[in-house]
Amino acid sequence: MSRRNEVSAGILAFRRRQKDGIELLLAHPGGPYWHNRDEGAWSIPKGLVETDDLLACARREFYEETGLAAAGPFMALTPLRQKSGKMVHAFACAADLNLAGFSSNSFEMEWPPRSGRRASFPEVDRIAYFRLAVARRKILPGQRAFIEELVRKLDDTAEA
Repeated sequence: MSRRNEVSAGILAFRRRQKDGIELLLAHPGGPYWHNRDEGAWSIPKGLVETDDLLACARREFYEETGLAAAGPFMALTPLRQKSGKMVHAFACAADLNLAGFSSNSFEMEWPPRSGRRASFPEVDRIAYFRLAVARRKILPGQRAFIEELVRKLDDTAEA
């Protein structure tokens, strides 16, 4: 099944720390297939686009996957096509969020495979802010360009 026509939208939240510089908020996918994966497995909180308003979809998905609200202002980043074929639109925003309020919606799947039993898993099992160097290792390789573009844009605004 091709995912070439699927479109997702999400938010790359960041905060500036005096000592550590920029920190990025990433989400670790829930479910048994991602349980033991770490580096190269994290993502921006995102989900499928259901209307023409990409930012509204990104904000909704961010809330559904984190239980937190990103207020903006938002900076559009260049969309990326993932290895699966899915197109991902991202919006960056400065947000120093209290992660104690984290909660995620859930999904059901047959687990263990071919068992006939269904189990429920959170879409996102944890979120965290990471310093830039760590975020570059943690994020899915197909989304790393979002980080690099954000860094360039933040450098441009610092020089202005």
